[in-house]
Amino acid sequence: MRVPATIRDVARASGVHISTVSRTFSAPHLVNPETRSRVLACAEHLGYRPNRAARALITGRTHNIGLIVADIANPFFPPLIKAAESQARHRDYHIFVTDTNEDPAVEEDLVHALAKQVDGVLLCSPRMSNSLIEQLSREVPLVVINRQVTGLPAVVMDVGQGARLAVEHLTGLGHRRIALLGGPRGSWTNREIRRAATAAARAGDAELIVLGPNQPTEQGGLAQADPVRRAGATAVLAYNDLMAIGLIEGLDSLGVRVPEDVSVVGIDDIALSRLTRPKLTTVANPTAAAGRAAVDMLLQHGDDRRTTAQVTLQTELVIRDSTGPAPAALPAVTEATVKE
Repeated sequence: MRVPATIRDVARASGVHISTVSRTFSAPHLVNPETRSRVLACAEHLGYRPNRAARALITGRTHNIGLIVADIANPFFPPLIKAAESQARHRDYHIFVTDTNEDPAVEEDLVHALAKQVDGVLLCSPRMSNSLIEQLSREVPLVVINRQVTGLPAVVMDVGQGARLAVEHLTGLGHRRIALLGGPRGSWTNREIRRAATAAARAGDAELIVLGPNQPTEQGGLAQADPVRRAGATAVLAYNDLMAIGLIEGLDSLGVRVPEDVSVVGIDDIALSRLTRPKLTTVANPTAAAGRAAVDMLLQHGDDRRTTAQVTLQTELVIRDSTGPAPAALPAVTEATVKE
């Protein structure tokens, strides 16, 4: 059995001191490029892998990052996770991914649990209060994704811009009674969507009917099909694509056609939005770019917990088959009508 190579073997083979080998892996920018290349080549040839635990004791860094997401089963998150992991590996870091199931108490527990095991935490679409997030940032460096918290670094996808574009698209098609399917209670994204959609509807001389809060799932959208029909809306903007897809299913079961009777727009542009029938008009969120930017921001600003650095990524409207011209206004369904 071959004995694993040690740091002494690499030092001897490359003709440098052990401390130089150590710096090559822990602080490569401090090592002469020629020397660094020679050490890395010898390490590769000998099959040497540095002991991360030992390196953490010396440098005070684990080279681990925590990534906490609201619901790993939601197709919105995997592209972000994949991009963050790839970017972290490129920077010689590993990512621990955890799921809160939309529960702010679980979210808090996970930050406490990860604090001593990682160099920082990426909080994606957190449900905790701003004050609690600020408090936790004193325990471990945080970067917030899809949320703005005063005094903390953030990567924000401009869902407000996306909601505005979606409503302008609908009013441009002649829709004047639009339903907004809200997301979960406590969601910053939900508040931004509602704020922008309300302003855009007012500017387009349209009425906005808010239905929610709702679970951001297909079932959450399915449950709103009858309320949408009762409201007499000719168009709907949903909190996310999963809700939009569930809504279309529910409307179909009620005999309401999309887009002939009701136009539907989602948000996120998940892969499933291109596979539904009709294909879903949606707001594309740059989730992969957000994952990469969050890793870079944490590694750049992790030691400066007072930074207000923020990256805002633009969204865009992707028009497909689920939206069309407004039909003759559908009358709101009253209780008396239902009983008949």
